[in-house]
Amino acid sequence: MKIFALETSARAVSVAVTENGVVLASACQNNGLTHSRTLMPLAENLLCGIGLAARDMDLFAVAAGPGSFTGIRIGVAAAKGLAFGAERPTVGVSTLAALARNVAFADGLIVAAMDARRQQVYEASFRAGNGTLSRLTPDRAVSLAELSEELRGETSPILVVGDGAALCAEYLDAHGVRCRMAPPHLVMQSAVSVALEAETVPESEYVSARDLRPVYLRPPQAVPLRERLRGIEGNGRN
Repeated sequence: MKIFALETSARAVSVAVTENGVVLASACQNNGLTHSRTLMPLAENLLCGIGLAARDMDLFAVAAGPGSFTGIRIGVAAAKGLAFGAERPTVGVSTLAALARNVAFADGLIVAAMDARRQQVYEASFRAGNGTLSRLTPDRAVSLAELSEELRGETSPILVVGDGAALCAEYLDAHGVRCRMAPPHLVMQSAVSVALEAETVPESEYVSARDLRPVYLRPPQAVPLRERLRGIEGNGRN
């Protein structure tokens, strides 16, 4: 089965094509340009480079959240468009589960963490053994204080992965929880891992392009336009 995967949950953007667990091609950009500018050219160039088209894929997979609200929306929209045109199914996978798959070879406890700001992380914990991942917690928004207390007393090695890994590892170390960060080439989100995670999803959970949805753990922080306008009008009356 050929899978086309997209990862847009954080600053970097990446795409990949895998077939039965083998990576056929992958590409990544981390130059600060917006995903709306970089994602589709990256996808088109990747497919062109390996002589395949969207219709040659069997499944389109995307990191559906948690992550950057704007980034997730862009990735899901792109997956929907590609899948709709190719008349293929889609699957949204957990960004955190895909992150854990980066380091599934490392036996022990894997903490997949993304910076949610305000001393919080989007986090999920997994147990890794012999290349197999077992989920220990749901995807969640949790404070660093709560996480460190939860992990206190853990006896197996703790490996932290994700764009919140440095923040998380520093806090855990400072509060008596020994851990280490994944190596630089494995610490960040990757479309390859999105594709590999999608391979574990049963076909019964595939959805149509129309039904693919992002997953948010908490509402966006942006203030709706109508509320900003009310604030401006209120200030004008004072």
